[in-house]
Amino acid sequence: MNNGPLSTLQVVELAGLGPAPFCGMVLADLGANVIKVDRVSDVIGGHSPSSRYDLLDRGKRSMGLNLKSGEGVEIALQLISGFDVLIEGFRPGVAEKLGIGPAESLAVNTRLVYGRMTGWGQDGPYASMAGHDIDYIALSGALHPVGGADHPIPPLNLVGDFGGGGMLLALGVVSAVLHARETGIGQVIDAAMVDGSALLTTMQHGMMASGTWQPQRESNLLDGAAPFYTTYETSDGEHVAVGALEPQFFAALLDGLELEPTELPNRLDREGWPALREALAKRFIQRTRDEWDQHFAGTDACVAPVLSLMEASSHPHNVARGGFVELDGVSQPGPAPRFSETAASLSGPPAAPGADTELIMASLGYSPSQIGMLRTSGTIA
Repeated sequence: MNNGPLSTLQVVELAGLGPAPFCGMVLADLGANVIKVDRVSDVIGGHSPSSRYDLLDRGKRSMGLNLKSGEGVEIALQLISGFDVLIEGFRPGVAEKLGIGPAESLAVNTRLVYGRMTGWGQDGPYASMAGHDIDYIALSGALHPVGGADHPIPPLNLVGDFGGGGMLLALGVVSAVLHARETGIGQVIDAAMVDGSALLTTMQHGMMASGTWQPQRESNLLDGAAPFYTTYETSDGEHVAVGALEPQFFAALLDGLELEPTELPNRLDREGWPALREALAKRFIQRTRDEWDQHFAGTDACVAPVLSLMEASSHPHNVARGGFVELDGVSQPGPAPRFSETAASLSGPPAAPGADTELIMASLGYSPSQIGMLRTSGTIA
């Protein structure tokens, strides 16, 4: 039982990939009751990956429903009529063609928050085009500043899919639900990854307008150009991250490295950055990553080990905070953020596609014989 802050929220999520399921996962982590509507073909055809590792589906229930049949659409609308939120990640127009678009859904539930997750948005010249995270963050300007001076490097699919996509949709859902509960009026959320990833660059736009951000990669304070905000190789071939931006933190860094400030270029002198970087690199290469981690622990030098995904869960700080949890034998990040009164928790591992179909159908008032007939006809699975 998850008694998180969203424990009264009822969510229907239409099966998809990446950002929309991530939004559903975040809501489920915080206590929402999330029912994922899986395709019948994924249930009976075995096309879905092993549910144990499909972590974006953790804490949800699943029903298999054929949305290409009239009966399937009727069941979906019946389910939607009693819920607070619908999340879908189809291309623009697909939900409308199925008969479960905003018009049909809001007609059966005027308080419904209809969350739409796309890459390009519901309108605009690119709206009907295919794309992925790398394309959306390219158009928003978020990809260009990331990487070395010679070429941009995709920051995984974190900026578009999850940060500017699923996470922003989750905020939109909660905001619209608050409005619906106050007014009784539902609405449609048009969450586009190109918009969300652009929003994440707001601070950089301010810096650019003030003249403190240059368009060239690796030439700015926060893009790896500054020797006190970058990574350094250690003697074991690993790396540490340095973020000593403020004067007092930079002083602590030099103290920990046993470097004399008077013998180094001024940290604000960009012409001296290459020499300063070389001096820091010569120090960091003398010890292993973990030795530097222990050396700087408890200081304000802003030095941290660059851990792999596999290593992060066992670092003492993450262990102390319980930042990672193990569920069904799979280690994974725990719910975030933390709440003092309504602690969030994982209510269960990912359900196999269609695992809860019969229970959900029964909750809608269908008898065992009706459920059997619908299963035989391929409407549910």
